[in-house]
Amino acid sequence: MPETTRVKSWIYSKPSYPDTLVLSTTDVPSTPSPGHILVQVQATSLNPVDIQLMNLPLHSLPYLNGPKVPTRDFAGTVLAAGQGTEFAKGDEVYGITVALDGTGFLTEVAHIDTKKACIIRKPKHLSWIQAASLPLVYLTARTVIEKCKPFMKSSIPSENKLAVLGGSSSTGIYTIQIAKSLGWTVLASCSGRNVEYVKGMGATETVDYTTSPTAVVDAVKKFSPHAIADCVGGTDCIGLAPQYVTIVGDKTSRSSVGGSALYLTHPRMVLRWLLGRLGLGNSYECILLDARKEWLEETTKLDPEKDIVIDSVFDFGRAKEAFERLNTGHAKGKVVVEIRQS
Repeated sequence: MPETTRVKSWIYSKPSYPDTLVLSTTDVPSTPSPGHILVQVQATSLNPVDIQLMNLPLHSLPYLNGPKVPTRDFAGTVLAAGQGTEFAKGDEVYGITVALDGTGFLTEVAHIDTKKACIIRKPKHLSWIQAASLPLVYLTARTVIEKCKPFMKSSIPSENKLAVLGGSSSTGIYTIQIAKSLGWTVLASCSGRNVEYVKGMGATETVDYTTSPTAVVDAVKKFSPHAIADCVGGTDCIGLAPQYVTIVGDKTSRSSVGGSALYLTHPRMVLRWLLGRLGLGNSYECILLDARKEWLEETTKLDPEKDIVIDSVFDFGRAKEAFERLNTGHAKGKVVVEIRQS
């Protein structure tokens, strides 16, 4: 048996959040396997999917059974690198894992399969907290933008119009920023208290969804976008643009898993997608992020003061409080847990 090291970790082993989340210990290899790296985790950020995974009926998903460490995003220092990796001891890195094997980063040390992760070196100008906040939301936003590009037909960038539903959400923030960098005109939905904030991110127009049940639909119709980027879920604006890209799908509950997994349980989503592919209706896509390293490299050029938005930071022992903050649905930017204080 290979030697292991015991480290402190937050784990979950049965449904559901918040009762399942406990501070415990896990074992990691003392020496990384080929293709793996051992990382001393400095910080990790939380995402709604972390709570949703804790709520899954694990007995019906055998490959998810057993204790798991939550969170997908991390920033940390390489302690050791296995054969066949591009990293070396001492490298400062950040990234995201796409594996569903229980490898998360709410832990002191993580053993990461680099073939199932998107990892890059951290530049000095980004803090651990800032770096950990970026991978999932930026890569998701970048994927959304890529899906919308073919529908932006004008050679004059400002004539290309994108509606972002959920403009103050973490993914919405970066979707707006990337669209702005391309010169597109953006309409974003948000609550009234976030209007100036969302405009500061690059939205040309905003609509306060709290003013009336039809406020967003009416504003989107008037705006007449080439594409809609849906970061909140629901169906109200489907069909109001040639392209509709959603990261959530039809669901509106924060506690259940969304995204492209809903194609398995929502036949109407499949029908919309199929009709769009056949040219019999507007295009519709429910997507997962595309974990391209070259896209994550773009985050090294973000301005830490203006572009990266952190809602709150909690120390390792207060991870449950961090999840409580995330679960309010009112976080503006990312909620980050600092594993090791700098």
